Amino acid sequence: MKRWLPTIVFVAAVAGVLAAGPVAQWIDYHRFADTRPLAGIANAGDVLSNIAFALVAAWGLALSRKRALEPGYRLFLVSLALTAVGSAWYHLAPDDERLVFDRVPIALGCAGLLAGVRAETHGGNPRWVLPALAVVAIASVLWWWATRDLRPYLVLQGAPLLMIPLWQALAASPKRERIGFALAIAIYILAKVAELRDHAVFEAIGVMSGHTLKHLLAAVAAGVITATLVRRA
Repeated sequence: MKRWLPTIVFVAAVAGVLAAGPVAQWIDYHRFADTRPLAGIANAGDVLSNIAFALVAAWGLALSRKRALEPGYRLFLVSLALTAVGSAWYHLAPDDERLVFDRVPIALGCAGLLAGVRAETHGGNPRWVLPALAVVAIASVLWWWATRDLRPYLVLQGAPLLMIPLWQALAASPKRERIGFALAIAIYILAKVAELRDHAVFEAIGVMSGHTLKHLLAAVAAGVITATLVRRA
């Protein structure tokens, strides 16, 4: 029964999200706080902060050349590089069309993390798991594009926050790794809070907006996970 606990919890969470009805993106989503240009780059803070994702991706992918990583983790690292490009492209001129190129890599990163940790805690994955999760990730963004309903995308983003700690606890994963992933999850939650407080953060500190801070915190969270993989090597 215990091994089914993560699945039961996840199904219950999904049922709750579905029962809540469609979740729409707020109307002024693309109205970010910091629109200051720099060296001809529009919205420079939100654009250039994506370099942090590229740096973490380069670090992790360099590691993957030296040792075998779970395919899910490789997808996670590649998705960080794609996020750097897609998010920068979106923030140059924010609109729904460009937002697709921002959200698809993020969704793929969540899929990769789920596949990587599942493989480690379940003694491997059937070959279909990673491709299936990747398809679900892309479909979640396309569903939003077609219907403007964010629920599948939000469920996919929330899944690693819920499933990874449960899988690791039940599998008695090494304490250092559980702490590493827990720290990454906590930092990512802070990143989402900063995103929601975009204008408030910019008004409070002036140096950067909440969305720029979100990029940096999310990159730090990814860096913590990558550091866990580096430590294994």
